[in-house]
Amino acid sequence: MNWKHRLATGSRLLLGLVFAVFGLNFFLHFLPQPSAPPAAAAFAGALFASGYVFPLIKTIEVVAGVLLLTRTAVPFALVVLAPIVVNIVAFHTLLAPAGLPLALVVLATELHLAWYYRQAFAPLFARDSQAKREVAARVGGSHAAAT
Repeated sequence: MNWKHRLATGSRLLLGLVFAVFGLNFFLHFLPQPSAPPAAAAFAGALFASGYVFPLIKTIEVVAGVLLLTRTAVPFALVVLAPIVVNIVAFHTLLAPAGLPLALVVLATELHLAWYYRQAFAPLFARDSQAKREVAARVGGSHAAAT
């Protein structure tokens, strides 16, 4: 196993652990809840008051975290987590800067893994149908023939 693979494995396990733990904490309350600045508390309160947004986000986090930890459908987990990661970074940049260091680590691991698994995303960026079929054939996709 080379160093690139080891680094990707470490990134995958770290990202999976972060999302599994923080997602489960929403349901099981095993970590202390830090105080938040008023704007951050108001934003989180609005999401919680909706009745479905936080449970939906946290369920997605747990599922994607488990997918990463078990090395199952890693590119899918990365795609599902991407908008959540963007919102985590924006939240901590704009509303709760104390959590920004962890948010940046999460962003860095997400970007690193997206680069490591870039072959899986290649058909999305192919310029024409023939190129999409060729790339899909290399990564094992059979659905590209329909495009």
